[in-house]
Amino acid sequence: MLNTFVVYVENKPGVLTRVSSLFRRRAFNIDSLTVGRTEKPEVSRMTITVDADRDQARRIEANLYKLVNVLLVENITHEPAMMRDLAMIKVAATHEARSHVLELASVFRARVVDVAPESLTIEITGAEDKIDGLLEVLRPYGVLEMVRTGIVAMRRGGKGSGASSDIPQGLAQIAPDEGVSYSV
Repeated sequence: MLNTFVVYVENKPGVLTRVSSLFRRRAFNIDSLTVGRTEKPEVSRMTITVDADRDQARRIEANLYKLVNVLLVENITHEPAMMRDLAMIKVAATHEARSHVLELASVFRARVVDVAPESLTIEITGAEDKIDGLLEVLRPYGVLEMVRTGIVAMRRGGKGSGASSDIPQGLAQIAPDEGVSYSV
């Protein structure tokens, strides 16, 4: 089963290496990993999807908490959440096929971000199934190149339902030069 973890970490060098090494050591393949800053510049948010059963997911969560710089871990797999992926797909589009490709992009609510003499680049945001669906209908035209960002996820609801405001204040405010290490 695909599990989605939201992990809040201190925005410091080496954190991504420690997190990915934990998955490598435990022999789990990360299906998707995205990292970005939050509303607090000293805190980054990782969205990690990994194939694991319920017991394995609990162990992953417990082991993430043991890592230095990890502030909060949530498994939002069974929570109401919004999940999105972004893809850019470069499609071969001859003059004859161009209108068909533009029509398909429109049906999927995607947009054209680059037009070249022999290709179109389409940007699409949405659930993985939506992106996979567009990709399948574009394949006959010739997919030249594709890149995907990976899943970003956020719980539904108001502030306080797993928001970074739940991070203990003292942990998120440690200055980078203090050299303090701890486990949560």
